[in-house]
Amino acid sequence: MEFPILVFFISLFFTWLFIKLTKSTKKLLPPGPTGLPIIGSLLQLGSKPNQSLAELAKIHGPLMTLKLGSITTVIASSPETAKEILQKHDKTLSARAVPDAVTSQPNPEATLAWVQSDNMWRNKRRILNTQMFTNQKLDSLQELRHKKAEQLVCHIRKLCENGSSVDIGRVAFATMLNLVSRTIFSIDLVDPESDMAQEFKDLVWTINEYAGKPNLSDYFPVLKWLDLQGVRRHVRPAYIRLHQIFDQLIEKRLGDRASTRKMKVAGDFLDVLLDQCEDKGSGFDRKTIKPIIVDLFVAGSDTSAITTEWAMAELLRKPEELNKVRQEIIQQIGTERAVKESDMDKLPYLQAVVKETMRLHPAGPLLLPHKAPHDVEVLSFTVPKDSQIFVNAWAIGRDPKYWEKPLEFLPERFMESSVDYKGRDFEYIPFGAGRRICPGMPLAIRMVNLMLASIIQPFNWKLPKGMTPENLDMEEQFGVTLKKAIPLVAIP
Repeated sequence: MEFPILVFFISLFFTWLFIKLTKSTKKLLPPGPTGLPIIGSLLQLGSKPNQSLAELAKIHGPLMTLKLGSITTVIASSPETAKEILQKHDKTLSARAVPDAVTSQPNPEATLAWVQSDNMWRNKRRILNTQMFTNQKLDSLQELRHKKAEQLVCHIRKLCENGSSVDIGRVAFATMLNLVSRTIFSIDLVDPESDMAQEFKDLVWTINEYAGKPNLSDYFPVLKWLDLQGVRRHVRPAYIRLHQIFDQLIEKRLGDRASTRKMKVAGDFLDVLLDQCEDKGSGFDRKTIKPIIVDLFVAGSDTSAITTEWAMAELLRKPEELNKVRQEIIQQIGTERAVKESDMDKLPYLQAVVKETMRLHPAGPLLLPHKAPHDVEVLSFTVPKDSQIFVNAWAIGRDPKYWEKPLEFLPERFMESSVDYKGRDFEYIPFGAGRRICPGMPLAIRMVNLMLASIIQPFNWKLPKGMTPENLDMEEQFGVTLKKAIPLVAIP
């Protein structure tokens, strides 16, 4: 064989070998859209990423890869893929991908929701689970929740007597805000009619909106310092304001503890946190407890209020469903006394309404993002190191493979169903699942059920004049939480 031909075949062999070896070591990522150079699929996210990602999953599959700027992003959009991420690989993938907006607050490393799943995080979860969210602790605060629900009804009744309409989201938010503040600080922070109630609502939504919305600083980390979309400029003042408010309350409590020489002045959650600060080996101090309190207020007040507003919106769109819930309450409890938490077992249809609301409108549509610390094999695909992972709970709750007539509001589907929200049924995960499941779930469920029953029992709700159930706007506004774009206003 002549030399040129030999060289040709040898070159051909090594080319084949190189391609084979390259292919064999190349990571098989989940499928996804090709995207554009540099920016990847950023333009495909739109203003409602939960919806656009659900549409992309119909094309590319339930485990999907997107290149968002320089960040590899993996989306799980089915119960099977969610189970892989949140159960099978729960421990490995429990780290957080932290948005730049969240890091703009003081001491961001001390947060609860966004901190990495290390020993400090476990210690914080342990304190929450044993001092705030146990059934025993929740039962001991039952009368407080009853009182807040009664105050909500009184406030609505006053608006009714004045001929005013009711902003459902606003009054529900003020109720939850005062419930959380009573639990932590033993005080009501706001009067439902005050400007401060609206200020708190605006502060919380600013944080949730900017932490959840697509941000170039997250997709091109080298550009963070430029803050091209002004996210830090908008969200940092909201964090600072909350820290100032809570700092004043902490300062007052420390003064009370010093003057009375008592470690526990009120016996509330602030006392629990301050006790931890006294323990030098706990890792807690005054700076690190404020981000925890911010997380509790932001998550605790906003999500339950949003769910209550969505539930009322769905019921006002279907007046026959609203009447069915009210008749159940009247038949089981009457109108002579207020609804109590102990009544909930008698109100299965009300509970079904809340479950159906969370299916269609999960408060956290994409849950909070996880992060892969190293390459992880998921369903024969590689989730690469440092990729961020979202679970599209919104899409999963509307999957026609698991839900009949998935876009319709049908509380009846939960009347005979054993599917629950506690993280075991992956077709229904409004609170997430696994070790990063929402710790406030037990309180949220109790309070949403109680608030909804309390405002339905005494009032015959209707839409404002000129508005019909058919034209009630149900547009979503995306953030870490998914709120109603146009606030729900109704007449009691």
